[in-house]
Order: sequence, then C-alpha cells, then structure tokens
Amino acid sequence: MEGEKRPAPYEGLFADGHLVLWTLCSVLLPVFITFWCSLQRSRRQLHRRDIFRKSKHGWRDTDLFSQPTYCCVCAQHILLGAFCDCCGLRVDEGCLKKADKRFPCKEIMLKSDGRALDAMPHHWIRGNVPLCSYCVVCKQQCGSQPKLCDYRCIWCQKTVHDECMKNSLKNEKCDFGEFRNLIIPPSYLTSINQMRKDRKTDYGVLASKLGKQWTPLIILANSRSGTNMGEGLLGEFRILLNPVQVFDVTRTPPIKALQLCTLLPYHAARVLVCGGDGTVGWVLDAVDEMKIKGQEKYIPQVAVLPLGTGNDLSNTLGWGTGYAGEVPVAQVLRNVMEADAIKLDRWKVQVTNKGYYNLRKPKEFTMNNYFSVGPDALMALNFHAHREKAPSLFSSRILNKAVYLFYGTKDCLVQECKDLNKKVELELDGERVELPNLEGIIVLNIGYWGGGCRLWEGMGDETYPLARHDDGLLEVVGVYGSFHCAQIQVKLANPFRIGQAHTVRLILKSSMMPMQVDGEPWAQGPCTVTITHKTHALMLYFSGEQTDDDISSTSDQEDVKETELTDEETQG
Repeated sequence: MEGEKRPAPYEGLFADGHLVLWTLCSVLLPVFITFWCSLQRSRRQLHRRDIFRKSKHGWRDTDLFSQPTYCCVCAQHILLGAFCDCCGLRVDEGCLKKADKRFPCKEIMLKSDGRALDAMPHHWIRGNVPLCSYCVVCKQQCGSQPKLCDYRCIWCQKTVHDECMKNSLKNEKCDFGEFRNLIIPPSYLTSINQMRKDRKTDYGVLASKLGKQWTPLIILANSRSGTNMGEGLLGEFRILLNPVQVFDVTRTPPIKALQLCTLLPYHAARVLVCGGDGTVGWVLDAVDEMKIKGQEKYIPQVAVLPLGTGNDLSNTLGWGTGYAGEVPVAQVLRNVMEADAIKLDRWKVQVTNKGYYNLRKPKEFTMNNYFSVGPDALMALNFHAHREKAPSLFSSRILNKAVYLFYGTKDCLVQECKDLNKKVELELDGERVELPNLEGIIVLNIGYWGGGCRLWEGMGDETYPLARHDDGLLEVVGVYGSFHCAQIQVKLANPFRIGQAHTVRLILKSSMMPMQVDGEPWAQGPCTVTITHKTHALMLYFSGEQTDDDISSTSDQEDVKETELTDEETQG
C-alpha cells in the first residue's frame, strides 16, 4: 500500500481543465452558430427589404410557394423566394436584382400619351401560369410541363404555349380580358392626367371609348379584419385589376381612396369593401363626406366581401356570412358585375347625457345594422375590452364566436341587465310603449342580427312580415335575457316584438347599462337615445348567395314593389 504512486496534483488539474474546456465548447459552440445564423438571416432580410423598397415591383417574400414554382430569371425550381403581388413574377432570393432590371411591372399609367385607349399591347410574363389554364391558340392546357414554360398576359390573364407564341400575338392589342369593364386602363389615367394639365374636366369623352358597360371597381380592403385575409386578397386583386384601384384602408383612409371616383364618369364607379360590418360603416361614412363636399355625382355603389365576425349587413345584401377563400377572387369579381343596385337606410343615433350641469355635446353615431341595450351589448362590450388588450388572439372567426358564447353563458348566471323595463322608457313615433319584464331592447334596420339570425320574422306560426332595409322603418324587439337570445339564434323561440317606427326614443332613467351601435359597444349612464333617419346609401345586392329564406324574402319584397308600382299607375 505504501509503495503505490499517487497522481500528481497538477495532473488532476489538467484533467479537470480538459473537462471544463469541452463543456464550454459544447455549450458555447451551438450558441455561436445560432447567433451567426441569426445575424446572417437578419442581414439577408435587410438586403431584401432594401431591394423591395427601391423596386418598382410589389415584392413579397414567402417561405413556401403554394404550387410548383420556377424562378423567372434562372428557371430553377424553387420552394421559397419572392413574388410580385402586382404582376405575379416569382424569383429566387439571389435573382431579385436581375429580375428588377429585366422585367417591368404593371404600368399604372403609360409613360407617354401617344397610345390610344384601344391600342395597348399584351404584357407577357413567362412561366408559373395558373393551374387549369388553357392556351388561347390551341385550347390545350398550359403549364403542364415541370419547367419554366408558357406565357401569361398580366392584364387580360390569357395564357399561351411557348410553341404557340407568334410575333402577331406578341404585338396584338390587349382587350383586358374578362374584367375589362372593371379595370381602369393605364392609358385612361394618362389621358386624364393630360386633361388636368390642360384644365379640362370632360372625362365622359374618354369613358365613351370604353363602352357603356364600363363600371370601374375600387377595392377597399381591411388587412386586419376577421381572419387577417385582407393582405392576401390585396395581392390577388392587384394581379387581376390595375394596382391603382386597390387600397388597404389601414394605410390609405377611405375618404382619400374614394377621390379616385372623381376621375371617373358620373355614377359609374363601384366599390368592393373587404372587411367586417365596421369597415363597411367606415366606407359609408366616407361616402357621406363626399356628399358634403358636393361630389354627389361621383358617389359609388358599394358591394361587400365579408371578412369580419358577424357580417350581418353583408348577409342581408346577399354576400354571405363570411369569406374564407372558398370562392376564387375571379368569381368574386364576376359576382360584383352581376349585382343589382339597391338602397340602404342609414340612421342617426343621438345620445344625450342627463344632468343639470351637462355642457357636453350629444354623442352621435351612424347606424347601418342595429342598436341595442342589454345582454347582447354586454357580450359585445366584454369581447371588445379583451380584444383591445390582446388583438392578436382574436384573429379567428370561430374563436371570436366562442368568446361570445362564453360571455353569453356567464350572463345567463349573473343577469346583469335584469329589470330593464324599470330602468328605461321607450317611445315609438312619439307614443310611449309599456314594456314587460325584459333584459334587452334591439332596434333593427336590416333583416339579420347576431351572426345570421332573422330576428323580426321569427319562426313557427308567429312569423311576421319581412323586414326591409329601404322602407324608412325600424323594427323594435325585446329579449328576456342571454338564454332567450341563444334560443332565438337556434330557432327555438321568438323575440318579443314591440313594433315598427320611423323614430325611436329611449330614456335610460338610472344606473349604468351596456349599449352598442353596429357592434361598437360602450357603457352608458342615464341618458336619452334618439334614432332618426339620416340618409340612404347605394349598395349592391347579389342574389346568388341566397338561402331558401332569402329567396322567399326577395319574392315578397318584389311583390310589394309590384303592388306599389301598380298603385302609382292607377293613381296616374
């Protein structure tokens, strides 16, 4: 035992040093590699943003293309890269600068006014043609080969095979294709610009060359509405139309975007609002501002692509309860072309606070859909408060409705709005109405309420005449609580119908109550609410999305109109 050698102290320290060194390497090396990769990624992103900012193309980067894609510069197959949401060009990240120099984007205006309105040539781009597209020459399918092949015109969307492309086709004038009646040609804007320099305003001469069917369309999309589909829709509309016609209302306010209507013929423009009922109301307020400015001749007709949660106004106008990409954007444009013009009543809601020393001006709102006080306003108020705290959590339409369900269930147990009939007085056209034991009062302008429920007509043997949105009348109903609201929405109960009126006056005598106008809620103290007719809005009604209930509603309304016309002819 005494003869055994003990290890020297420095040998143990040397072994421990090796262990510490390898431990540090195993920890720090992945951290260094991760840091270096993130640094390189951020540099590439800054480089891309710099190219995007200086480019005339509307570049957007993507981590994965939705279909087999080939770079328009190097012709290699790519999974990720950048695409232009105006002309549809798709390139690899390393070919961005070359693509900028080699391929021009869509021209919003022509560089010179030498070309006539009917003499604009095709603008062909090679490769990545849409799926199931066909050659205009041989009528065979295009883009079927696994390589960069075939051509597409970025204006008329026609496609042609490489072998079918001829010089005559390259020099052929473009007729702007299926949507020629919706597109504002670049040459038209060039001519308008020249006329404004010459101080001429007779734009009808230019429009006459485009035909009587020309009804240019302006797209106003809210990129933050509902399921955040607005950003993608903006790009798809820019590809099919002139990019100057497409606006994001979060960047360009509607009142500014609608000034484009003043460059178009009288009563010719149409507007497609992509968003929820709140976005539609925002646009209609901008249209009212145009009336105040004396621009009534340029007032557009408004269609709706529903991206919000409730979408009751779009449902009333035949555009459906919600858009989730199930219908191609091209079909949406066809629906707009087929839609019919109708009028929509708009109402002024004036809220005057009570009190001897109240010197504030009355609050004023514009109502398109409905006003309510009670449980549904309470649900909207709770939902709105939580959405303001964390907007990113409320981007799903299904999740939003689930949150509404949660607050409705909660109110069934708490009953915060009970004994409403003791707290308010209601007058219809100046006559006071005695109320039963209610928790909520709803004043309707349109047929739908609560995400697709026909509140006034009801169900069973107690159905009432169909409500109309253009007759200058409001429908007033009462509900007994949140549970009663839920029963109405699943067609197990009817509301308490109070009546119809041209003017509604509601007096809140005491306590604080939740109120809402078109989904915009607030908590209100003692006050007087007065609802009177304000104006009409020109809307577009599409009959293709109708259900059986809608068809019967339309037929009944047509019968009413025919009766009115017959009476007028008899009196004449």
